[in-house]
Amino acid sequence: MSSAKDQIKQILESQPDDSSYDEILRELAFKSMINKGMSDAKEGNVISNEDMEKKIRKWRK
Repeated sequence: MSSAKDQIKQILESQPDDSSYDEILRELAFKSMINKGMSDAKEGNVISNEDMEKKIRKWRK
């Protein structure tokens, strides 16, 4: 896997020249969330859909 710096360079290069600061930050945050999720999945830090549904139902009360 490439370094964080390399990933940031790739994201920056893939953005249109007229991208705003906020748009670039959104892309960087999105990539960070994806990397975190993939890492969690590899480490087994996941919950079932059923358990997540139960949590969401509790939040809605």
